[in-house]
Amino acid sequence: MIIGCGIDLVKIERIEKIIKKWGDNFTFKIFTPLEREYCEKKRGNKYQSYAGRFAAKEALLKSLGLGLREVNWKEIEIENNELGQPIIETSGKLKKIASEKGVGKYFITISHTKDYVIAQVILESLLGK
Repeated sequence: MIIGCGIDLVKIERIEKIIKKWGDNFTFKIFTPLEREYCEKKRGNKYQSYAGRFAAKEALLKSLGLGLREVNWKEIEIENNELGQPIIETSGKLKKIASEKGVGKYFITISHTKDYVIAQVILESLLGK
């Protein structure tokens, strides 16, 4: 059963300007080491990759009805499986909150155009709840 859904749209240029202005101060606050490594490898598309992960984190928080209350950005990690499909890993308070809400599985999609990135997260309940 679906218990939550969140979506977020990000202008890539906005994330690019923030990173160019604040550099590591921004990326270290928002992204895990694994996410930074992934995005930095994307040379020509690194801002698009950062924007995609940012949108995915926002979409997850919206799907849980949280915003950033009580959690921090790095409690959400957007990884990719061997086929490149994005997957969500949670930790800390966020993992506990998701468990208390009965989240059993995250479904995520990230898509982009030249100027924008969109991410959607759907939450599925644990079996039997």
